[in-house]
Amino acid sequence: MSYDRHQPRSQWKVFGITALVLAGIVVAFIAYHRFDAASQAARMAFHMPPTPITAVTAEMKPVAKYLSGIGTLQAVHQVTVAPEVGGLITQIMFEPGAAVKAGDPLVQLNDGPERGDLAAYEAQARVAGANLDRDKQLSAREFQSRMVVDQQQALRDQAMAGIAKTQAQIAQKLVRAPFAGQLGVRQVNVGGYVNPGGPLVTLTDLSQLWANFNLPEQVAAKVKVGQAVQIKADAHPGRLFSATITAIEPQISQQTRTILIQATLDNADHALLPGMFANAQVTLPDAPAMVVVPETAVDYSLYGDSVFVVREEKGADGKPMLKVERAFVKTGDRFDGNVAILSGLNAGDRVAASGQLKLNNGTPVTISPDNPLATQPSATRF
Repeated sequence: MSYDRHQPRSQWKVFGITALVLAGIVVAFIAYHRFDAASQAARMAFHMPPTPITAVTAEMKPVAKYLSGIGTLQAVHQVTVAPEVGGLITQIMFEPGAAVKAGDPLVQLNDGPERGDLAAYEAQARVAGANLDRDKQLSAREFQSRMVVDQQQALRDQAMAGIAKTQAQIAQKLVRAPFAGQLGVRQVNVGGYVNPGGPLVTLTDLSQLWANFNLPEQVAAKVKVGQAVQIKADAHPGRLFSATITAIEPQISQQTRTILIQATLDNADHALLPGMFANAQVTLPDAPAMVVVPETAVDYSLYGDSVFVVREEKGADGKPMLKVERAFVKTGDRFDGNVAILSGLNAGDRVAASGQLKLNNGTPVTISPDNPLATQPSATRF
C-alpha cells in the first residue's frame, strides 16, 4: 500500500478555499441586507411625509413647591335655626332659599298667653305706681308711714319685673335670623308644633368659608399661620381660590398621624358651597430654577420617562430637515401643568409637546403652530 505525502496539504488547501467562499457569502449577505435596509429607509423617508407636531422649548424656571392635602369646605357662620321655647307655629315669614339680614323675623310662635300676662303686669304696675305716688305725698306730710311706702315700691318693682320677664318670653316666641346669610329648605309648617331646639331652617353665610384639610405629621414644621393656600374644587375645574391658614390643630391625630389645618377664604361670588371636597396646596418658598417643560411633553411608561427632542439635520438632498430623538429624563415636581426635569434635558432644547404616539427615533417632523390632535369645532346644526 502506497502513501501520498502530499494528501494533507491538499486537504488544507480545500478547507481554506471553502472557508474563504463561506466568508464571502456571509459578507455579501450582510452587505445586501444593509443595502436593502438603507434602500427601504430611503424609500420610506421619500414616500412618508413628515409627522406634524407642536414643539416647546425647555426653559429654566423657579419650581413652585407645595404641600398638598384633601379636605372639606365648611361655612364660618352656619346654623340650624331653632326656637328657644316650644310652641305652635302661627306664621312663617320667610321663603326657602331667600337671603336675609341679621334680625329679620323668620317664624312666629303662639304668644297669646304671654301677651295676656303682659297686660296683667302692666295693669299691676299702673296701680302700684299710682299708690306709690300717693303714699309718698302722704309720707311727706307725715300722714303715712315709711313702711307703707316701701311696700308700694316693692309691689311696683314686682310688676315691672313681671313685665320684663313676659316681654322676654314674647320675644322668644318670635324667631329671628341670628346673622345675615342664605336660608335653606323650610322644615316646618304653619299649625305645627315645634319643641325647644327643634329645627326650623338652616342659615348659612356663604361670604366666607373654612377649608379644613390634613397634612402628614412630617411636614408640621413647614406649616405656619398666615401661609398662603391655593384651593381647587371639582365643581370649578381650572379655577384657583386663594386662602390663608388661620388655625392649626396643636396635636397630631393618633389614628391617621396627620395634622389638621384650617384655612379661611373669601367666597364673595358664592361659587363654593359648604361640604364640597377641597384640594388644598400650601405654598412654600420656590425651589431654585430648574429645567421645566409642559406635562404633555413627557411620555410616562414602565421603561422610564422620556421626551422627544427635535434636532435639525441635513436630508439626502442637502436641505435641512427636522427629526426627533428620544431622550430619557428624570422628572421632579409637577405644578401648574408643568413638570421639572432633573436630568436628561438641557434648557433651550426643543421637545415635542403633542403627536408623540406617532414618533420614533429618527422620525422626520414638521412643527405646527396648532395642536394637530385638537378636535376641530363642528358646524352648528339647526
